[in-house]
Amino acid sequence: MGTVKTKGIIIAEKVMSDFDKMLTILTPNMGKIECVAKGARRPKSLLMAGTQFLCFGDYLLYKGSENYSMNSCETIELFYNIRIDLDKLRYASYITKIINDVTTENQNNYKVLQLFLNTLYVISNTDKDLELITSIFRLRLLSIIGYRPEIQECKICKQKDNLSIFSIKDNGFKCSNCGKLDKGAINMNETTKDAIRYIILADAKKIYSFNVPQESIEELKIISKVYLTEKLEKEYKL
Repeated sequence: MGTVKTKGIIIAEKVMSDFDKMLTILTPNMGKIECVAKGARRPKSLLMAGTQFLCFGDYLLYKGSENYSMNSCETIELFYNIRIDLDKLRYASYITKIINDVTTENQNNYKVLQLFLNTLYVISNTDKDLELITSIFRLRLLSIIGYRPEIQECKICKQKDNLSIFSIKDNGFKCSNCGKLDKGAINMNETTKDAIRYIILADAKKIYSFNVPQESIEELKIISKVYLTEKLEKEYKL
């Protein structure tokens, strides 16, 4: 028990009483934690802004025997543009559901939190295609949490050329010959293949710094969605 200071982002909020909230906060080092914010719903509460859904901030918490309670908070980013745009809010809520499912308490979530924040910044501050953003998020997240696909050679014959198939079953690229025997495999063009490699290998701050034609956006959407559903054993709907 004691006082803890941490950065974090609110990924869920629930009304507890007329004035209190129960929050779920994703932190870089403590994982996902539950926190009571007493009085946060009062009109003049100093906790009001910092306890909203998707608020990223600095939080001073007290750890009791069963859960955390919030002493104070200072907002860093409210993602205002997401709050006023229904499409952006819908996509942000979608990725938040996934984040909520793949994180737990007492877990180092630095890379996941970094990806989450970078994704929200791109959604909020750019006009980048929302389907492309979501596809990049899914593939990068899966790579972070242990489902990184093989992207350098065919999963079966190990050749490095003619890679035009993404195998959901075998987690990665296949050449056209080996892909013929994989009923669940998905065809991809050269641009899509290069995009997947970039998503997996690029610096965390640069993963959204590219664009592809609509055909590749559609292929990335299908590949990332099916791959996510297969690995997390759950279908997420926008």
